[in-house]
Amino acid sequence: MAELHAAVSRLRRELAGHRADFADRGIAEDELATLHAMAVSGAPEVRRLRRSLLLIAGAIGSVSALSNGLAGVRKAVELFGEPTREAP
Repeated sequence: MAELHAAVSRLRRELAGHRADFADRGIAEDELATLHAMAVSGAPEVRRLRRSLLLIAGAIGSVSALSNGLAGVRKAVELFGEPTREAP
C-alpha cells in the first residue's frame, strides 16, 4: 500500500507541475484521485486498480515527461497481482 500511495502521489505532483494542456488530463486526474483513495483506504480492488491504470496510461501515455511517474504507478499496481477470475 505504501508503494502505491507514494507512486500515485509522485505522479499527481508531476501532472500538476506539467503546464501543457492535453485533452484527457481530467481523466488522468480523476483516476489518480481514485487510486489515491484506494491506497489511503487500505482495501484496493485489483480489478479497479488495473482499470484505473489503463485509463491513466491512455490519458497520459503520450506525454513523455510523465512516463517515469506512470511506470512507477504501473509497478505499484502490479505488486497486487492479477485479479481473481469469477467462475462462469
